[in-house]
Amino acid sequence: MAESQNANLKKLFHFKIAGVSYKIKTSHDENTVHELVDYVNAKVTEALSVTKNSSFQNAAVLAALNIAEEMILLKRRAHAELDKLEAKALKLSQDLENSKASKVNWN
Repeated sequence: MAESQNANLKKLFHFKIAGVSYKIKTSHDENTVHELVDYVNAKVTEALSVTKNSSFQNAAVLAALNIAEEMILLKRRAHAELDKLEAKALKLSQDLENSKASKVNWN
């Protein structure tokens, strides 16, 4: 039921990446779509400037690899931060348990 409601909320957006026209139907808001398009357009444009034969296909693949690299590195950092937080939470929980146990021994 929620999926069919989501499908009804999708809007059609027209945009260009490196001068090539596209359209996409999405439930994202307009600001999110513009942010995504601007980001991808910048990456493809940057890749086009460094590809020797200025092939759109090569630039698209290079841009996709750059975006994938950023995403993977961010995921690794996020996982590392989560691991640190979990370790801190475990230590705090153990310290709390030890604190309770020492209070019981004092009484």
